[in-house]
Amino acid sequence: MSTSLLDVPALAASLADKSPQEILEVALSSVDNIWLSFSGEHAVLLDMAWKINPDIRVFTLDTGRLHSETYQFLEEVRRHYGIKLEILSPDHKALEAYTREKGLFDFYQNGHAECCSIRKTAPLRRVLDVADAWITGQRRDQSPGTRSHVAAVEIDTTHSTAQRTLLKFNPLANYTSQELWNYIRMLELPYNKLHERGFISIGCEPCTRPVLPNQHEREGRWWWEESTQKECGLHAGNLIARA
Repeated sequence: MSTSLLDVPALAASLADKSPQEILEVALSSVDNIWLSFSGEHAVLLDMAWKINPDIRVFTLDTGRLHSETYQFLEEVRRHYGIKLEILSPDHKALEAYTREKGLFDFYQNGHAECCSIRKTAPLRRVLDVADAWITGQRRDQSPGTRSHVAAVEIDTTHSTAQRTLLKFNPLANYTSQELWNYIRMLELPYNKLHERGFISIGCEPCTRPVLPNQHEREGRWWWEESTQKECGLHAGNLIARA
């Protein structure tokens, strides 16, 4: 079905209290050209979607600055599910120009926006420019300052155009961290071994560190910046629109 034919507000309202699996069922049955975004943290969302459609199209972003444990986890997941994992890398010319001019750690002084734009948001757009919808692992409890109003489904205002409406499904919106780990342990799913060393929210190696007891998981990301800046740009358009 064309995304332009869907009543997104009504669909979001109908899915607000549904389980992740029910939201995924609707997403995968409503849109043919849909991709799942897979992070380097755990396999919960992929596991749920794969059990509905083993042929689901999956992509991940390789920024070139990930932990070795993350690369090992990505390979473990690829083998475990037997999927074709589309690995998106930054444009080498843009990256070379950026590092030549500003070095490898510019983000510590000038913020992470430009680095994330080259390493993450630009590669993401290559997929979303040819997709009708995508599935993300956003959760409301991930970042109270920026993600507290994430809906089960929404229009991706960042990547939509006047000619094309791109939908974003967030099946885990209402899931808590505790529910994720209950699912992982119950089904013995693969997960990034960095979690065993105090990492909760895992991104690039220079921008991620373990959190202390009782710290929120996003405190380990871009710790030198204020809480409202702890986004890489992948979801910023929707988040800002809701602020």
